[in-house]
Amino acid sequence: MPTVILFFVISGLLIAGGSSLQSFLGNILHWISTNMGWGYMWIYVINFVFFAYLLISKYGKIRFGKKDEKPEYSTFQWGSMVFATAIDASILMLSIVDPLRYLQDPPFGAKPYSTTAYDVSHMYGQFNWGPMAWLMFAAPTIAIGYVMYKKKRKVQSLSNAITVLDGDSLWKTALRRIVDIVVVFGIMGGVGASIGLEIPVISKTLSILTGLKDNLGLKSELFAVLFVIFTVTVFKGLNGGIDKLSNAHIWTAIIFLAIVLLVGPTVYILNSETSSIGLLVQKFIPMSTNTVPNGTAGVAQKETIFYWGWWLSYMPFMGLFIARISRGRTIRQILVGMLTFGALGCMSFYAVLGGYSLWLQKTGVVNLVHILNTQGQAAVIAAVISTLPFKMIMFAIYCISCFIFLATTISSSAFVLSSFTSLKLKADQEPSRLNRMTWVIVFVIFGFSLVVVGGFQTVQTFCTIAGFPVLFIFPLLLASIIKMLHSDPSVNHFKMIAAHPMHRFMTRRQRRRRRNDLRTWARETAKDKD
Repeated sequence: MPTVILFFVISGLLIAGGSSLQSFLGNILHWISTNMGWGYMWIYVINFVFFAYLLISKYGKIRFGKKDEKPEYSTFQWGSMVFATAIDASILMLSIVDPLRYLQDPPFGAKPYSTTAYDVSHMYGQFNWGPMAWLMFAAPTIAIGYVMYKKKRKVQSLSNAITVLDGDSLWKTALRRIVDIVVVFGIMGGVGASIGLEIPVISKTLSILTGLKDNLGLKSELFAVLFVIFTVTVFKGLNGGIDKLSNAHIWTAIIFLAIVLLVGPTVYILNSETSSIGLLVQKFIPMSTNTVPNGTAGVAQKETIFYWGWWLSYMPFMGLFIARISRGRTIRQILVGMLTFGALGCMSFYAVLGGYSLWLQKTGVVNLVHILNTQGQAAVIAAVISTLPFKMIMFAIYCISCFIFLATTISSSAFVLSSFTSLKLKADQEPSRLNRMTWVIVFVIFGFSLVVVGGFQTVQTFCTIAGFPVLFIFPLLLASIIKMLHSDPSVNHFKMIAAHPMHRFMTRRQRRRRRNDLRTWARETAKDKD
C-alpha cells in the first residue's frame, strides 16, 4: 500500500510539476549517464559472459524439475509466450523511429546521412534489443527457477530467490524488503515508459482512421477503453484472459511484419540485414564497452544507457514469468530460447521495419527525419504506414496490434505486481482481485500523467531513473546463482571425491567404490527433492 500511494503522489507531481519537475528529473538522468554509465556497461558485459559460459558448460544440463521430466509447454508455445510477454507496442514504434535518430547522429565517427551512417543505423537498434538485452532476463529466471523447482520453495517475489539473503537477521530482512520495493518501482518505470510511448501513437493512428481530432480528449478516451480491457483480463486471471491476449499478441505482430516485408523493398531489407549482422559481430565489443570518456556521447550511446535501464526495470517481472513456464526445461534450453525467440524475434522487427523506414528516407519517398524533428514520433509512424498499399487496412492492423501489445504487457505486469505485494499467497493461488484491480488503476493514472507531461525525453528519463536501483540487485542474483549451482549434486559429486581427507591414500578400487557411492547418493538426493 505505501508503494501504491507513492505512485499516486508521483503521478500528481508529474501533472502539476511541469517543466520544473522535468528539469529535476533531467539532472538526475545526467548524473546517472555521466557517473554510472560504466556500471551499466560492466553489468551487461559480465552478465553476457557468465551466461554464455553457463550455456556451454556442464551446468547447462541442469533441469528445472525431475531428471526426466518433460517440458510443460512445447518449444513453440514456450517461445511464443516468452516473446509475447517481453515485447510491447514500443517495438512497433521504436524499430521505425530509432534508425532515423541514429542516422542524424551516427556512432563510430560516421558522417550523418552517409552510406556508413545508414549501415550503422540499421544495425544499432538490433544491438540494443539483441542478445545482450535478452540474456539480462536470464539472471532472475535461473535464480527463481532453481529455487522453485530444485529447492521446492515458494517464490512470491524476487527476494525469495536471492539465497545469499536467506536468514532471519535484521540486515538480511531489511535488504529483502528493499529489494522488493526496488523491483516494484522498476517495473512501474518500465511499464510507464511503454504507456508514455505508445498511447500517443495509438491516438494518432486512431485519429487517421476515424477522423477524430488527435488531442488530450482522445487520449483520455483511449485510457478509458484500455482500463476496461485491463479490468476484464486481470479480473479473469491468467487462464481466463491474459493467455488469450498473448495468443492474439504474437499473431498480429507476425502478420504486420510479414506484410511490410512482402510489399516493401524486400531485397533492400534482406541485403541491409545481411550487412547489419556482419557489422554487429564486428562492432559488438566496442558497442558493449563504449562510455565515450574523451568526447560527447551521441544519440546511439545515450539510448544504449536508456535501453539498459529499461531492460533492468523489466528484469524481475520477466524472470518470474519465464521461470513459471519453464518447468521441465534445462538451463541450456532456456538460454537458447531467449537468444532465438527473444533476441532474434526483436531483431527481426528492427531488420524489417527499420530497413523500410531507412529505405523511404534514402530514396526520398518521404523525408521522415524532417517529420520526426518537427512533428514527433507518432507523425513518423503515420507517414510510414501511409506509404503501404491498402493503407487504411494497415492503419487498422497497426492500431489493433498496439492495443493488444499494450494490454498484454500491462495486464501481465499488474498480475505480477499483485503477486509481489500479496502478504500471504500459496504457490498455486492467484492474487486477490482487489489487489489486481488496484495495480490496474495505478498503471492507468501513472501512464496518463506521463502522457500529459508528454515528450519522448521525459519518458526516457523516468524509465532510466526507475531502472537504476535494480542495477545493484544484479550482483546479489549472480552470487545466489553461483552458490546454488556450485552445490548442485547432479554436477558436483566428483569434486566431493577429491575433497575426501583420505583421497590420496585410497587405492584405485576404493576410489571407484566411493565414486559409485557418491553417484548413488546424488541420484537419491535428487529423487528426494523431486
